[in-house]
Amino acid sequence: MAHTQVENKGIEKCGQDLFNYAVDREDAKTFVMCLPPDSLADRGRVEYELQVLRIITVGWGIAYCLRNSPLKTPLSEFYWTAVRELSQSVSSAAGLMTGKDIDYFQTLKDRLDFYVAALNRQPGATEPAAVIGPEFAKVCGSGDDVYTVVSGSKMFAGVISRVEEYLTTLGLK
Repeated sequence: MAHTQVENKGIEKCGQDLFNYAVDREDAKTFVMCLPPDSLADRGRVEYELQVLRIITVGWGIAYCLRNSPLKTPLSEFYWTAVRELSQSVSSAAGLMTGKDIDYFQTLKDRLDFYVAALNRQPGATEPAAVIGPEFAKVCGSGDDVYTVVSGSKMFAGVISRVEEYLTTLGLK
């Protein structure tokens, strides 16, 4: 029983760390600030979509990096529960401001499904980031803007890399 409690505390700490990383907005703000003046992208939309991409990529990274680990399910469940709780708060606040019902968690799920479908349409792609970047730009309404494509690709690749590095540092991968 003590081992299970210790393991659960470790999963909670790891899940909380990854959740905190996922919702940190600094990378998204930095990417937007680095868009050149001649970029046609809607900067507000890019920042919003970068944050969405970051949140779903952390969850994706957990599942990918721990695909053969017994810790994949409990860590994923902890992470997505935390995301769901945040989503409820975001949905409530946004609903009050707009007067409309908003389901932020559903938005995250829809976007994840969108990116997974894009990857499934290109099974020969050797780098998922090369698929995600152009799809990200389309979601932002800037499908032809190379800077938006690169922003999405870099966010995806960077987050996957950091999740993998973190899990490796903990000896979980």
